[in-house]
Amino acid sequence: MPHRALARAVTALAALLATVLGVVLVPGTAQAATVNYVALGDSYSSGVGAGPYDLSGCLRSQKSYAPLWAAANAVTSFKFVACGGAVTSDVLDKQVSALSTSTTLVTITIGGNDAGFADVITSCRFGSTSTCTNAVNEAKAFATATLPGRLDRTYAAIRDRAPNARLVVLGYPRLFETNWCGWLAMSTYKRTILNEAADLLATVTAARAGAAGATFADTRPTFAGHGVCAADPWIRDVSGVIEAYHPDADGYRYGYLPALNAALR
Repeated sequence: MPHRALARAVTALAALLATVLGVVLVPGTAQAATVNYVALGDSYSSGVGAGPYDLSGCLRSQKSYAPLWAAANAVTSFKFVACGGAVTSDVLDKQVSALSTSTTLVTITIGGNDAGFADVITSCRFGSTSTCTNAVNEAKAFATATLPGRLDRTYAAIRDRAPNARLVVLGYPRLFETNWCGWLAMSTYKRTILNEAADLLATVTAARAGAAGATFADTRPTFAGHGVCAADPWIRDVSGVIEAYHPDADGYRYGYLPALNAALR
């Protein structure tokens, strides 16, 4: 085959391979596909517990999993609108406006505050066993009966605003190890029923994410052995009112980030 014809054939083959592999070849370089990433959600996405925080009032930290992933993957654009304390209505009213048809990736943690996360933790940390049990049972009933509809509306709104995006819904970790860890710790029983509530919330969230065509990233395996009362905890105890029972910087880097990476494989 003449050299010029051979060169044209090689060029055509390279272009075909680039299309198949989802990359665009430029002489001397290879560029990954465009990634326009928007991070939505509550405090477990904004990075509460990791610090330091920006001045938005949402307690956003660059040590959260979202900015860590964006930095590691050299995304084309990154919008970080997750906000500490957010419930599903906040995502609908204040966050989905960051999405567009050009958005290619959306991540979110949401639902914990709807189910009364802070009140349940407070009741169990400072209340009696019966007070804790009642609070957990109320949260579980809400998670089963009411939360699914709220999650469905939230995921549908995300799909509507970002129809071309991949949606990854990240779950919440179990917060506690159940070994003995001192007289000042919550009882093993309280920690156990709180972990059971986390399991139920994960089950509900995974089901609704699946129904919406989203990918669910379960963080319980990556946090296993690193809850409160562990030798190397990645969850804060009552070290701060706002940061209590949220991941620390290690939790976001070694718990949440690997779960997101696994979900995107």
